[in-house]
Amino acid sequence: MASHEVLQAFVQAATQGSFSAAARKLGKSQSTVSAAVASLEIDLDVALFDRSSRKPTLTPAGHVLLQRAEQVLEANSRLELAASQLSHGLEPKLSIAMSDTYQSDRFESTLSAFEQRYPDLELECLIAECDDLIALVQSGRAQIAFIEQQADYPPDLTSSPVEERTEIALFVAPGHPLAGLRNITAQALQQHRELRLASILNPNETRATGRVWSAPSYLMLLEMAQLGFGWAPIPRWLVERFGGDRLVELKARGWPRAVAVDALWSRQKPPGPAGSWLLGAMLE
Repeated sequence: MASHEVLQAFVQAATQGSFSAAARKLGKSQSTVSAAVASLEIDLDVALFDRSSRKPTLTPAGHVLLQRAEQVLEANSRLELAASQLSHGLEPKLSIAMSDTYQSDRFESTLSAFEQRYPDLELECLIAECDDLIALVQSGRAQIAFIEQQADYPPDLTSSPVEERTEIALFVAPGHPLAGLRNITAQALQQHRELRLASILNPNETRATGRVWSAPSYLMLLEMAQLGFGWAPIPRWLVERFGGDRLVELKARGWPRAVAVDALWSRQKPPGPAGSWLLGAMLE
């Protein structure tokens, strides 16, 4: 297999237009570059340059193999970068857990910059709510979470508010009895089934009286509301993106309500370099 130095000599000779120019670029002697290219031609059993004129030019085979050589060098550079980052403590994988209450243009732009900065790092995005998000961070399953703001958090976690806010409103299917009413009261809501968010870990923490169906995600509540099973508090952005004309917003007292979001991470096992960079970009 051709060495990194030999491939560099070939690529530079091809792109610089001469062995002497390639030698100056690489800081080597012309004879070293010429010998490296000749060695590569022997190893590959193909002529890379036509030397019949004063200025060597690529052969048809040389044009094809130049692209392959450039790809190998690029892959090698990415390998060296990844190895260097890992040796300096970069985490090999970053897991982020998010509530569906959080919808942010900043997150999307941050991911684009993150991908450019850490192209080989594995990124995992999880969707959860409430206590399930807290448990994911406490257990180390996720390094960062974006959660609907809570009154307090366990002492082993650190939180910081993010700038963006979202809105949660009440929705029903167009054919639901509540859909045509105005100024809906709490008593009117109690007469119909509530579709309520429930934690997987603590499903009874927000237990309510009356007819209640529950699910651990807002997207599931949205689908149940679309099917006409009851009314549900759902983030407005989620309805706008997935609800279409299959849901109607209720004009109920106290709704919609603004929701603040916190970033959450562990004090004992804080995010590594990549996670810290992403967290900083989200909080700046």
